[in-house]
Amino acid sequence: MTTPLLIVDLEATCWDGDVPGLNRRQTVDEMEVIEFGCVLAEADGEVLDAKSFLVRPLQRPQLSDFCTELTGISQQQVATAPVYAEVVHAIDDWLSAYAPVCWASWGEYDRRQLEAEQQRHGCSPNFLALPHKNLKQLWCEGRASKRRSSLPTALAFHGLAFEGRYHRGVDDARNMARLLPFIRFGYTF
Repeated sequence: MTTPLLIVDLEATCWDGDVPGLNRRQTVDEMEVIEFGCVLAEADGEVLDAKSFLVRPLQRPQLSDFCTELTGISQQQVATAPVYAEVVHAIDDWLSAYAPVCWASWGEYDRRQLEAEQQRHGCSPNFLALPHKNLKQLWCEGRASKRRSSLPTALAFHGLAFEGRYHRGVDDARNMARLLPFIRFGYTF
């Protein structure tokens, strides 16, 4: 058996417009992770395990209406969720049985958000120290169109419909796994 790839999709606090009290658009420094969507998958896209880890935001604990509509994550769900450091520990415990050698996401946002969270909380999941693979970039390589591609667009290119709810971390990660057979890594993981 090959080592599984960890696919991560984060959902974070977000606003449609300016961040309350800042009079400017959001950056990763204002956004806080509210969900780690995690999938362990084989190169052929077979999902071995999947888990959603919800996180209680501390800087701006009240989710915007835009955020709840976009993600489907409710205020009550995050209000009763563990804080970031506790979730990091839970993720590390969960992954200890798998030992992935790298992790992946659709684009660079997730990596940058985790680096910002590491600065804010002084901790990070162990997988952040592993090599990161940008699945969007890898999927685009060799395609006629180099334009930015959303996850639903990439799935549609292969005749696949999005399964689950778009912008729900664990569903996004599962859909990324479905694209693995169409992505060349140059090695097995």
